[in-house]
Amino acid sequence: MFLSGEPATSLVLLLLAGGCQLVSGVPLLLQKESRPAQKFGVAFMVAASLLGLAGALFALVHPVTGSFLLPSGLPFGDLEIGVDPLSAFFLLPVYTVIGCSAVYGAAYWPVDRHPAHGGKLAFFLGLLGASLTMLFIAKSMMLFLMAWEVMAFAAYFALTAEDEKEQVREAGTLYLITAHLGALALFATFSLINAATGAYLFPAAGTLPAAGGVATGIFLTALVGFGMKAGVMPLHIWLPSAHANAPSHISAILSGLVLKTGIYGMMRIFSGFAAPPVWWGGLVLLLGCVSAVAGVVYAIGQHDLKRLLAYHSIENIGIIMMGLGIALIGDSQGRPALVALGAGGALLHVMNHALFKALLFLSAGSVIHAVHTREIDLLGGVSRRLPYTALFFLVGAVAICGLPPLNGFVSELMVYLGSFSAVGTAGSVAGLLPALAAPVLALVGGLAVACFVKVFGVVFLGAPRSSAHDGGEEAAGGMLAPMWVLALCCALIGLFPGLFGHLLNEALVEYRGALASQGIWNLVPFNWISLLGLGLILLLVLLWVFFARSAAKLPVQVGPTWGGGYLRPSPRIQYTASSFGSTVVRWFSVMLRPEEHREEVQGLFPGASSRATHVPETTLEKIYLPFLEYLFEKAAPVRRLQHGRLNIYIFYTFLTLVLLLALT
Repeated sequence: MFLSGEPATSLVLLLLAGGCQLVSGVPLLLQKESRPAQKFGVAFMVAASLLGLAGALFALVHPVTGSFLLPSGLPFGDLEIGVDPLSAFFLLPVYTVIGCSAVYGAAYWPVDRHPAHGGKLAFFLGLLGASLTMLFIAKSMMLFLMAWEVMAFAAYFALTAEDEKEQVREAGTLYLITAHLGALALFATFSLINAATGAYLFPAAGTLPAAGGVATGIFLTALVGFGMKAGVMPLHIWLPSAHANAPSHISAILSGLVLKTGIYGMMRIFSGFAAPPVWWGGLVLLLGCVSAVAGVVYAIGQHDLKRLLAYHSIENIGIIMMGLGIALIGDSQGRPALVALGAGGALLHVMNHALFKALLFLSAGSVIHAVHTREIDLLGGVSRRLPYTALFFLVGAVAICGLPPLNGFVSELMVYLGSFSAVGTAGSVAGLLPALAAPVLALVGGLAVACFVKVFGVVFLGAPRSSAHDGGEEAAGGMLAPMWVLALCCALIGLFPGLFGHLLNEALVEYRGALASQGIWNLVPFNWISLLGLGLILLLVLLWVFFARSAAKLPVQVGPTWGGGYLRPSPRIQYTASSFGSTVVRWFSVMLRPEEHREEVQGLFPGASSRATHVPETTLEKIYLPFLEYLFEKAAPVRRLQHGRLNIYIFYTFLTLVLLLALT
């Protein structure tokens, strides 16, 4: 039954979309090696995306307050679903990326070539999409938790499609452990909210007091639980291995969408508090700065193409957290411009990152599909064989570096503007905290450019570095078409951001009410951004025409040349991933702890020598694992209670029940 308002068209469309996603993988489970069944499932996923996009846009253009009650008969009350502009804004990239990934996956992972994995992957991809739909329309926290757990398991089975590989199983296990640890923190969060409000419903914006231990507990547990899912440093330990070992279209969904559920949860919880303390925003801003800088620095030191992109996910989550921290500080001081620019930049970067990171992962998947390796140092000259893939990767690289005329520039500019506005209007030292974001963003932007110059130069330019990986051909149309769609979306937002101003403003009003209600278009020069982008494109076209004509007129000169050893170039004289990034890795060696392996030159007639560097996952390998080993050693007396006998475990359960009864 509907609790308030009229039955929302948007909600009906979203429920239909979730239903199509849920059943999309069933035909392939029944006919495991059937290409028609796979195409049928893809058609359902595309239909779900079109229905979902229509529902989300309708909810943003015509916001409604209606919600639907699902009687559950459970102790924590009935379940409630509904769609508002904030959830609708998050759903826009969900349906865009999942639809593109489903089409891509049919060509990238054809069921006749992967009979052992195809049916399972298709089913859990559909289940993952349906759980994301339900998660974003859940109004009751218990329904949110149910969708959260289904999402975790669906993502686990999707990323471990090739579970015969040991490294894939290890990545899946680490992901599942951290997912459940985050869920435990959310149980604490929702229990504390229930204690404060008496209901298991997400609080409306600005309805909870931010003072007291309960409010602090809600904030900290939500930050840990949702931050672990979002990949905020130092809670990111599952992310690099999971993104690297999943099929590429699943990596696009993990990075572009699953991480954003953590951001959505934080925004939904934090918005419930009125005038939060400044230290809340300061802590979120600090975590964002650390994640952004550390993420891009770790990326520069990587040799695995997909692992490098995974660390850039951490970097961009850091940028989103910086915007959210600016908004919280503005909220604490009653400064609407800071709230609108910080939260607006964070929200728009949620969408932008989903688009360009999905584009990068799909482009990387096309490279891997052609050359059969993820190792950057084994690649080179790929653009000659995969020109369209190289172009799409370049578009994604420009976008992720925050350069005009693409979408990453717009959202990062909004965070910059929020940081700059703090300088002119700050009335206290705490009010200057958002100003820290500007130099950090500048540093991150410069390092990101260096990283993607490395990646594009080593992978796509030059000559092949290995004869075993110098073949391959351009991806099929089923893989190229989704990349076209994502690239066009990146260009559309970058060139015409004003088209999304109204949608963004509706989401901001839902997030923070009247404090963020001033039009975002009054704070961001959308028209000037469009003129800048169109002017840059015109300039690039003119330069290309000029140099093309000039090159055609140049005479060919033939004469003796002193080659200096370069008359017969070889891959050995090209930059590698290690050599290109060695300077930056050395600058941040205290953080990265790089490991070097070399064979020294010895004797008068030495043999072949080599030098290789490796940047470990410092947080996991140097902090978490040693701590867990210490706990394992100290917990030896407790493990003696594990006898493996059923009657002993029943006795333990009986004692626990008696103790709980005595306490209550």
